[in-house]
Formats: sequence, C-alpha cells, structure tokens
Amino acid sequence: MSRRPVNPSLKRKRPETDSPGLVDAERAILDSIKGKKDLGIWARDIKQETKLTDHVVNKSLKSLLAKKLIKEVVNIQNKGKKHYMAFEFEPSKEISGGEWYVDGNLDKELINVLKQLCFRYLRTQKVATLDGVYNELKKNRVVTFDISNQQVSEILNSMVLDNDLIEVKSTGLGDYHSIPIGTVCYRIASAAGVAKGPKMGAFASIPCGACPRISLCTPDGVISPGTCVYYTKWLSIDF
Repeated sequence: MSRRPVNPSLKRKRPETDSPGLVDAERAILDSIKGKKDLGIWARDIKQETKLTDHVVNKSLKSLLAKKLIKEVVNIQNKGKKHYMAFEFEPSKEISGGEWYVDGNLDKELINVLKQLCFRYLRTQKVATLDGVYNELKKNRVVTFDISNQQVSEILNSMVLDNDLIEVKSTGLGDYHSIPIGTVCYRIASAAGVAKGPKMGAFASIPCGACPRISLCTPDGVISPGTCVYYTKWLSIDF
C-alpha cells in the first residue's frame, strides 16, 4: 500500500530564528540581553531572569561573545560589574556617560580644553550668558561632536565650583548693558582675570586635537600649520 503524499503546507515547520546554531540556554540569554536594548544588563540579572545556573550562564556568555552576538560594555555607574549588550546596540548615555567618557573613563583632557576655551572667551567678553558661550563654541567648532547647551552648562557650573568663574545676574548696566536684566551670566572670578583659570599643559591646549579639519592639514596644503591662525596663537602662548 503506497503512502499518501503529504501536502507541503501541512508539514510542521521548525521555528525560524534570527541566530541559528544556538542552544536553548544561549537563545534564552540572548533574548534577555536584546530585550534591554541600549541599556544592557548585568550578568547577575541575566541569571535571575533566565533561572539558569552560574555555570550555564557563564559558558553561554562566552559562546555568545565569541560569536559576536553580544559584547561587554563598561557601565560608569558600576564599573566592577560585568555588563552585557546585544552587538547591534550602542550604550546609552546612562551607561557610557556620553561624550565626557572614553571607555568608561572621564575624558579629563577634553574637559580641561573646553574649560580653557570658555575661560578665554570670558576673558575677552568680561561677561557672558550660557547661550553666548555655547554659540561661541559651536561657531568655532572646537570639538568634533555636536556639543549641547546642557554640556556647556555642566562645564560652566564646574568652573564655578572650582572658583574659576562666578555666576551673577545681569543688572543691565555697564558690562551687562546688552544682557536683559535678571539673566544669569558668568564672569571670571578674579578681578583682573590674570594668571587664573584651569591649569593645562602645553600639549593639552594645542588646537590641533579639537580641529575638525585635522585630516586635511598638511605642511604644503591649503590648510597647514603655517597658515593656521589658531596654531600660530598657540605658539605664542607663554606656558
């Protein structure tokens, strides 16, 4: 007796997966990590969510890392704990710290450069608002990323705490004549503004590090150290 042909549409299909070749434990862990998107998840929380043993979780994490399906990231809120994220996501600012951090460490050199630039601008303007400082930094493209108004505010507030600047409100008179009365402003803390400000070494202050055209700069090119006004000014600074 011959077997009746089976309709292909009635055959049981295996569930399709985004990542073939994974065992059940790896798939459960990958789903748990992907579910957290750009926030990632701690290894301990993975164990709690999946109800898997430490041995199975650790073995699966190593396998997923080797397959480049997940990655280990630094969480600035707790650097001592292993934090995992799906490979296709980038850490959120809550995890990475944003532009102020590099590989989980505070970028002190970048912050010092920005402080020095803010200080120099205030030394020439005598007094300035947050928007004024922000627009100056944006106009001169002193950093290679899109700096935000909030980030400039953090820099200025830090300088106030360091006693480099003082926060005042405009009176509408004298140096404040162009600023509406009551507007929060910043000015240099010392009376003369001489020999005051964030300390930084000669190489930390070199403008080339923050120049958005550095890749086009050559000795004989249109953009070169010989024609750069910022580099010329830097050479004349007495460190």
